[in-house]
Amino acid sequence: MLYPLFFVAVYLGHYRLLRLPYFWDEAGYYIPAAWDFFRLGTLIPQTTVTNAHPPLPSILLAGWWHLSGYVISGTRTLVCMVAAAALLGVFKLAKDLTTTPVAAVTVILTAIYPIWYAQSTLAHADIFAAAFTLWGLAFYLEHDQLNSEPTRNPLLAGLMFSLSALSKETAVVTPAALALWEAILLIKNRDRSSERKSHLKWIVVLFAPILPLAAWYAYHYHRTGFVFGNPEFLRYNATANLDAYRIALCLWHRLLHLTTHMNMFVPVVCAIAAALIPVAATNTRLPISRPALGAIGVVLLANWIAFSVLGGALLTRYLLPMYPLILLVCVNTWRRRIPQGWPLIALLSAAAFLAGIWINPPYAFAPEDNLTYRDMIVLHQHAVRFIDQNYPQGTVLTAWPATSELNRPELGYTNHPVKTVALQNFAIDQIQKAAADPGSYDVALIFSTKWQPPANQVNLARNNESADTKYFDFHRDLGPGEVAALLHGDVVWQAHRNGEWAAVIHFPRIVEASLKRPDKH
Repeated sequence: MLYPLFFVAVYLGHYRLLRLPYFWDEAGYYIPAAWDFFRLGTLIPQTTVTNAHPPLPSILLAGWWHLSGYVISGTRTLVCMVAAAALLGVFKLAKDLTTTPVAAVTVILTAIYPIWYAQSTLAHADIFAAAFTLWGLAFYLEHDQLNSEPTRNPLLAGLMFSLSALSKETAVVTPAALALWEAILLIKNRDRSSERKSHLKWIVVLFAPILPLAAWYAYHYHRTGFVFGNPEFLRYNATANLDAYRIALCLWHRLLHLTTHMNMFVPVVCAIAAALIPVAATNTRLPISRPALGAIGVVLLANWIAFSVLGGALLTRYLLPMYPLILLVCVNTWRRRIPQGWPLIALLSAAAFLAGIWINPPYAFAPEDNLTYRDMIVLHQHAVRFIDQNYPQGTVLTAWPATSELNRPELGYTNHPVKTVALQNFAIDQIQKAAADPGSYDVALIFSTKWQPPANQVNLARNNESADTKYFDFHRDLGPGEVAALLHGDVVWQAHRNGEWAAVIHFPRIVEASLKRPDKH
């Protein structure tokens, strides 16, 4: 009965975002893959490079499009439905482990946390995986508060974790971590036959999601000859990351992502401070049970380590289902330690999260972590429209994702394909490369490929730029004037929005033409 309420709240909270064209990895992989399945019925993408991501998001998106029609607002409505289902899983999980007020506050804080809020309409696999993972955890940690006994459902938990693995391959980390946790409990309780059987059953159930994932990889290998996607994808996301210093650096970044990023430091610091306050003898508010807290800790630890090794880019959406767990622990700590004042801390945390949706932190971050992604989409919309109106037959020099935005009308930026010449980014070496072949393009669309603080403002990450350049593809984009000067063009359109920018440069070419009399036979 709560689900319609949750969906309406998510839908109305994102109403102004529902018609935005597709963004970044949506445009680069997830929407093209689902589009191919929708039109051609193939689970292996045909119009984009396959990277072996499991097919469940494509299946769900294509199935929904058969009902709603292929419209962007329909896609975003489906993602709102998935986000609402994930929040309902958070509510069940928190209510079973604590109380209804704690569960309600945890859900509200999760819904308005900037990263979760931004991802609640973006058709990335991570929101699908997060929803199934949180429901899997809810069934794994299910608890009857009246009898103070666990009522865990292995079948439903195994099903949810299997669906999460079929949404995003890395989601298998959570059930695998819980299986290892059950193995530890098995060793600890080896003298108790009834508990030993329960632990063995759960180990089998929690390792079971590996089977459908392995079946998908076998099918992918059969169809493409690659198990984990093309070699470049595998190198970027796995084999190139096995450097000790890089892993140590990633562990630090991921710790910050989990505890401080986008104002998460407010509830975390308040929880740490509250934990130092002794619990009064008359305080009857029970903590989260020790086994449940141990399981949550194991899941957080496993995901922290796994996503410090896997993945070429340190995107925070990979950790999406971890944020509700952190908030649950924080809210319950406030409730127990500060019984009279914890609602004020909740309000302070909510204010910090709402501010983080619009106000950017003093360091570089991915635009998809808050509403900066909307600024980027709107700029690209205006730039592509300008090119459509003024240079409809032009060949555009640009970088991804604008190459996809111009090439693929189904992404919502243009109604006809536009020819492009691709660069990796707008750093000086790429611009010099473009200058060596000026005849291959006559228009350029350049833009900020990341958000970072302006030069005259505080930048907490400035001292890390050398390491970020080496390990995380950090680079400095040249501005419109610099690119125009190097390529001998004129800036004919440019705009800025909250630190994001885009520009169109035109190159007036002098073409020498001559008439040639046709040969007579």
